[in-house]
Amino acid sequence: MTPPGRTPHTPVCIIGAGPSGLLLARLLRLNGIDSVVLERRTRAHVEKRVRAGLLEQGTVEVLRDAGVGERLDREALVHEGFEWRLDGVVHRMPFTELCGASVWMYGQQEVVKDLLDAHGDGPGLHFGVEDVRIASVTADGARVVCTIDGQPTELTCDFIAGCDGFHGVSRQAVPGTELVGHELTHPFAWLGVLAAAPPLSPELIYAVGDRGFALQSMRSQQVSRLYLSVPPGEGVDERGDEEIWRELDLRLTGGRGTLPTGEILERVMVPLRSFVAEPFQYRRLFLVGDAAHIVPPSAAKGLNMAVADARHLAEALADWYAHGRREALDGYSATAVPRAWQGQQFSASMTTLMHAAPDETVFDRRLRRARFERLLSSTAEATAFAEQYTGIARR
Repeated sequence: MTPPGRTPHTPVCIIGAGPSGLLLARLLRLNGIDSVVLERRTRAHVEKRVRAGLLEQGTVEVLRDAGVGERLDREALVHEGFEWRLDGVVHRMPFTELCGASVWMYGQQEVVKDLLDAHGDGPGLHFGVEDVRIASVTADGARVVCTIDGQPTELTCDFIAGCDGFHGVSRQAVPGTELVGHELTHPFAWLGVLAAAPPLSPELIYAVGDRGFALQSMRSQQVSRLYLSVPPGEGVDERGDEEIWRELDLRLTGGRGTLPTGEILERVMVPLRSFVAEPFQYRRLFLVGDAAHIVPPSAAKGLNMAVADARHLAEALADWYAHGRREALDGYSATAVPRAWQGQQFSASMTTLMHAAPDETVFDRRLRRARFERLLSSTAEATAFAEQYTGIARR
């Protein structure tokens, strides 16, 4: 602990120990740049936090380059396509055949564990820091105050990376006159369950029908992640386990009773919303991942967009510390914002394609089905979709 009266200094203060914050710290460390990571939750909570599970090819490449891809390559499920189920009719989307890219099924919590293992007992990683406050951000540096291991601490730094999510303190530290938020709330929500049951299919299933949308995903060969579209405002415990399984079977198999079932280990209610804050930087403060943007889970872009932000910021900081060049740092937002909007566009497009709006007319429904027919009959349309789904269109 720093002696009383002395203010510790670090080149980069990273607020948040989710995937983007831990990856940024790892990439900086590989470039010989020290950082301090401040996380308000406990390490156990962070390691068990089950969120995203689909990794784009570019994300996997970044993790490999960071030296944390060994277990991923050994345990992840590689997918070369998925199934559309439209009114019970199966159509395969072979995205690897279409664009040469794959995706990996590997839970966010596993990525976090791998990054924490790589960090080991190295310095600068602090959990349970609940009172982080950004005291100042200037053109020359920044100050962060908090309590670490029971000791009030004032930390000075060259840069702050805000990796603390949508509700974190980082974006709130930017004056309202310097930031514009764009938000869209979709009239849908997902009830998600994590279940001790094998997946129905070895590939993801996106089911669209008159009863509503359902998604079958997986975390392993024994654990499935499944979602039902439900009305916004529905309570997470409003439906019993039996009703959930019955509805999932109706939407995914047409009620044939062939959906594997098991103990429901976790429930979560996921609102479908989109948000982008512009710009992603203010003086020496940079917003990364969900602190800058959130997307509906429809296209599984959130984690992948956060990894892209962390990679780009790490490269810019490495250029600054190695060569004193500011161009990449000054251009962080100009590069990251358009990429984020591309992710937003595809996520919103998939969301509206797969869900019937509450006020949908017959005309609207026929338009959605025409979009599906075009996607399934045109190689050009399918290829463009595959490029966006696998992320290679945004690289």
